[in-house]
Amino acid sequence: MEFHRIRTRKSNLELKYAHGHFVTNHSHTNYYIDITTLKTRLKEAEAVARELVTHYRSSTIVDTILCLDDTQVIGACVAKELTSAGFMSLNAHETIYVLTPEYNSNSQLIFRDNTMPMIRGKNVLILMASVSSGITLHKSMECVQYYGGKVAGLSAIYSSTNEVDGIPVVSVFNQDELPDYHSYNYHDCPFCRQGIKIDALVNGFGYSKMG
Repeated sequence: MEFHRIRTRKSNLELKYAHGHFVTNHSHTNYYIDITTLKTRLKEAEAVARELVTHYRSSTIVDTILCLDDTQVIGACVAKELTSAGFMSLNAHETIYVLTPEYNSNSQLIFRDNTMPMIRGKNVLILMASVSSGITLHKSMECVQYYGGKVAGLSAIYSSTNEVDGIPVVSVFNQDELPDYHSYNYHDCPFCRQGIKIDALVNGFGYSKMG
């Protein structure tokens, strides 16, 4: 695959992507967004966090950051940015939890007895690497609500959708950078109809080439 970069004026913030035929857990897409360094290298993660928290500093209470797609480094940086800014928190310890979910055999999010208090009664910010169809975010929101939490916000490094279930998705990059980005249902993929081979299987953790 050939990768390209979209550079920004902000230090340590650029989007790496490849064009082709890619398969996610829920859809087929014409782009693979590679956010590996943005979520694993500290300087890039700090830059992402600074960009995201500008949307939450004065208007949202966050008690817990739920990190999906291996975004714990960014989640920790977001928590640090919010607490250093004197951000509002209802936690008894006046801090922010950074939590990753566990998945059962049906790929459903679950929380054990020791982590449930970090969700129940808390204002939870859900953080993802990238959002295409919004299905994973929808399931995550349902999970947070099931365990007694309140969804305080939705964030991602890249998102092709502006909102999920009426809640805005705050992202560093969106379809303004890739206006021809498309996500297709498995049964309605134009690449499959044309017999175009799949380039890679992708998810929030990375990609695996086909063939």
